[in-house]
Amino acid sequence: MSPLLPPPRRFTRGWALVLGIPFLAGLALLTLTPERIEQTMPNLLDLVLGAAHRIGWESLDFTRLEILANILVFVPVGVLAFVLLPRRVWPLALLIGPALSAAIEISQRVALPHRAATVTDVVANSAGATAGVILAVLLTLLFAPRRTRHPSPTLEAS
Repeated sequence: MSPLLPPPRRFTRGWALVLGIPFLAGLALLTLTPERIEQTMPNLLDLVLGAAHRIGWESLDFTRLEILANILVFVPVGVLAFVLLPRRVWPLALLIGPALSAAIEISQRVALPHRAATVTDVVANSAGATAGVILAVLLTLLFAPRRTRHPSPTLEAS
């Protein structure tokens, strides 16, 4: 066990599973179906882009929104990887997001010809997952209870 990063409580791991399983199912639905989101929900994209333009983000176009969405969607992947992995191997959490993203993009390339598998998606997804791991590490350092070491009793010389 790392003295700096205490293991998560059973409660935390339980909630990570309860929230993580439906999240990953939704991620699979979002990324591994034949239809792209702009085809299934064009009104949502118009709504988001319109709202962004109204508040002054005129430079936000579909391409930038897609990159931002890829980053944000993969932040929970990094958090989940950090929480669910044993602490002694927590750095592997940094590899899970890029590996998952690469697997998704390869699957899209091989099995979903109407989807665009791109290196940009892998980079954006990896950045999001890495941000998630960093966020989880910082939150652990800030809020996790620490074990305090009690000094061993010493015998006083008489």
